[in-house]
Amino acid sequence: MGGMGHNGGPTMEAGYGFRKVAWGKARRALLPALPLEIVRIHVARAKRLGLPYRTYATIRATSGHDIVGFLFSGNALELAPARPAPPERLALRLADLGGAAGRLAAVHAPLSPGLVLRATPGLDAAERAPDILMPWGEMRTRLRGFVRAQGLPPDGVVLVSATALEREWCGAAGLAGNLSAEAFFAAAG
Repeated sequence: MGGMGHNGGPTMEAGYGFRKVAWGKARRALLPALPLEIVRIHVARAKRLGLPYRTYATIRATSGHDIVGFLFSGNALELAPARPAPPERLALRLADLGGAAGRLAAVHAPLSPGLVLRATPGLDAAERAPDILMPWGEMRTRLRGFVRAQGLPPDGVVLVSATALEREWCGAAGLAGNLSAEAFFAAAG
């Protein structure tokens, strides 16, 4: 399992190949079992979130939960000290989510969460992003605490990130999944 020095590659435990085949077979068997009305509800939900159905269904199947919120990194929102609000095209995408899912942001210093929140009406809450050298456990506590303080379950929140270091937040906090900023902001556009 993953510990200090683990590179995140495939497991070398016995039975890995069988588990991979069994998981794929079970996943393929699930689709025909879903009633048409449930598929229609999922398609409508994906559309409301501005995501391709395949992306939505993959995250839902992987996490086992519906997407109830998005956690955006400051880099995904293209924030900078001189510009604490995202560009208009990103702000419009955030506004389109209104009421469909929580909109949270984790911003890097020197930006302050309060300033970003005031400058970006499409956000529901903002918090300081984990520092680059922050230990995994502390990162987990900060992000999970922030998400839970907004009344959202971490395994229902999708991280929208722009860098490899930010993608680590997903695993640390036990979030539903990760989307690149390009994929998220291009999905509805």
